[in-house]
Amino acid sequence: MDEAESNMQREAEAGTMANGSRATPLKRWLPLAVLAGLAALAFAMGWHKALTLEAIAANRERLEAAIEANRLLALAAYVVIYGAAVAASIPGALVLTLAGGLLFGWLVGGLAAVAGATVGATLVFLVARSAFGDALAAMAGPALARIQEGFRDNALAYLLFLRLVPVFPFFLVNLAPALAGVPLPTYVLGTFLGIIPATFAFA
Repeated sequence: MDEAESNMQREAEAGTMANGSRATPLKRWLPLAVLAGLAALAFAMGWHKALTLEAIAANRERLEAAIEANRLLALAAYVVIYGAAVAASIPGALVLTLAGGLLFGWLVGGLAAVAGATVGATLVFLVARSAFGDALAAMAGPALARIQEGFRDNALAYLLFLRLVPVFPFFLVNLAPALAGVPLPTYVLGTFLGIIPATFAFA
C-alpha cells in the first residue's frame, strides 16, 4: 500500500513539474507578445501620426466634448493610450503629457500621465526580464553596461537619479534595471516617483 502511494506521489510530482515547464515559456514570452501586439495595433491604425501638437489643437473641441460626456472613461482611455505609447516606444510622450494638462488640468492630467508612463515602463521592464531580454541587451550596446553598474550599490536611489536627470534615453533606463536584477516593486516605485517632477512641469 505504501509503495503504491509512493508511486502515485512521484507521478503527481512529475506531472506538476511537466506542467510548470510547459507554462514557463508562455509566462516568459507573454509580455513580449503583449508589447508587440500594442505596437502593431498602434502603427496599423495610424495612431502614431495623431500624436502631434497640431492634431491635438485641431481636435481640441471634440476631445473636450468627449471628456465632458464621460470624464472617468476618458481619463482611463488617456492612461491606457499613454501606457501603450511608452511600452511600444512610440514617439509622443511629451505631446501626450501636454495634452493631458490641457484637457484635464495640470493636477489630474499630471497624475494620469505619471500613471500611464509607469504602466508603460513596467511593461518594458517585464519584457526585458522575459526570454527577449538578451536580444534587447544586444541592441542597446555598451551604454547598457554603464547604466547597470550604477544599480549595484543602491538600486532605488540610482533609478531615482536616472529618472530625475535624463542622462540616458528612457528606453535604456527601462531596460537596464530588469537585466541588472532590480526587483519589480523597487522599479515601479523608483519610476513612479522619479518621473513626477518633469511630468508635472510639462502638464
